[in-house]
Amino acid sequence: MRSRIKDDGQYYVMIDEIQLANGFVDLINGFRADSRLDVYITGSNSKFLSSDIVTEFRGRGTEIRVQPLSFSEYLPVSGLDERAAWKRYLTFGGLPEGIGLGDEDRMNYLSSLISTVYVLDIVERKGIQYPDVLNKIFDMLSSAIGSLTNPYRMQCSIRTKGLDVGWNTVSEYVGHLEDAFLFEESKRFDIRGKDYIDTPSKYYSTDLGIRNAKLGFRQDEYAHLMENAIYNELRYRGFAVDVGVIGIREYIDGKREYKQLEIDFVANKGDRRYYIQSAYHMDDDIKKEQEISPFLKLNDGFRKLVITGDDVPCHVNSMGITVMNVIDFMKNPFSLERM
Repeated sequence: MRSRIKDDGQYYVMIDEIQLANGFVDLINGFRADSRLDVYITGSNSKFLSSDIVTEFRGRGTEIRVQPLSFSEYLPVSGLDERAAWKRYLTFGGLPEGIGLGDEDRMNYLSSLISTVYVLDIVERKGIQYPDVLNKIFDMLSSAIGSLTNPYRMQCSIRTKGLDVGWNTVSEYVGHLEDAFLFEESKRFDIRGKDYIDTPSKYYSTDLGIRNAKLGFRQDEYAHLMENAIYNELRYRGFAVDVGVIGIREYIDGKREYKQLEIDFVANKGDRRYYIQSAYHMDDDIKKEQEISPFLKLNDGFRKLVITGDDVPCHVNSMGITVMNVIDFMKNPFSLERM
């Protein structure tokens, strides 16, 4: 390659799947010493894990993470109408290679990614001592998307299944699954106290096809899948996303009690913030009150939005809260800015 550099002009070096090269760190650092070279490298998320990137190239480059297709990218290549495409997106996710496959082939493709790429690579690269525990944690996080949990709760559940494992090991294995870009943690944020609550947190799958394949396509709870898809969409759009918590005191049966109200997503980007609830259905007054009541405890002026699976046009209700159908939200990358 050096023989092709003839002068002091700018040259570009592009290397795919860099992790397959022996001593790739020294190789790349050698390129960096030559100011004429602008170097671009790619690595699969399962082998070139995020912690490796941070460790080996800290402050010496820019990391760009390539995400699965968003729904707005998936829709025009799916060959389906909006509703059919949405259903398949929630089932099979947005990994591009599987889009043109039939259902059975796509299931097999996603399952093979889990067994031969993700899990095995994590086990080998991280020297996992208890692969059965890693697999169980993978199952538990997949099953509990959008639900509050922490390593201690997972440890207790694992022990009931006869696997004696420590809290630190569970926490470490959860971190490995995050490193492999299989899950993201969304921490709880005390909106009034303006501080994070350490535990428990929510975990979301970065691709629903992988999540569903891990569970054998047996758990298709639409409300949880929709919430996970909304979380991913907000992350695609560059938002930092937390779980909002509002502590209130109110009288219940004549006694003043403390309770916490939850807002599914507090989405922040720069000086913009949105409070967002994911509601599969709001078909009765009780459900509407449940979704909207946390918003009424806020007075900071940021926009409040309920994204629903109901077939409703986007509108602002009498309390100033925007209600939007989930497909309308997902298919337009600028749906929040255009409210």
